[in-house]
Amino acid sequence: MLASDFGTGQVFWSLVWFTLFFIWVWLVIMVFADIFRSQDLHGLHKFLWVLLVIAVPYVGVFIYLIARGHKISEHAVDDATAADVAAQAYRRQAAAGAGSGEAGELQRLADLRDNGVITAAQFEKQKAQVLGR
Repeated sequence: MLASDFGTGQVFWSLVWFTLFFIWVWLVIMVFADIFRSQDLHGLHKFLWVLLVIAVPYVGVFIYLIARGHKISEHAVDDATAADVAAQAYRRQAAAGAGSGEAGELQRLADLRDNGVITAAQFEKQKAQVLGR
């Protein structure tokens, strides 16, 4: 019975309104995320922005986008840069840790022997311990 009352135009308008509502929710989430990750805003300013967005949602979000819209992209770039730096540091750490097994230990012992820190006999003894013989 409900489906017979729903025409093609009503389905179209329902999809349009749903899409607009989804975009609106995304804008509100984006504004709140930017408010809370802004390092240049302090407690009172953050509170006032949140209060404005909650008290008058449409006006508050549009005022925020006009007043601080350029900061949203700057914060996104800063976050992406920080994530990239962290990923590169992790890769470097993982690559350095890859040589920490038997091969890395043998290389370290060989360097000690070549630099004269340990003797050849000590090298052979410690090599046998590393290899488990």
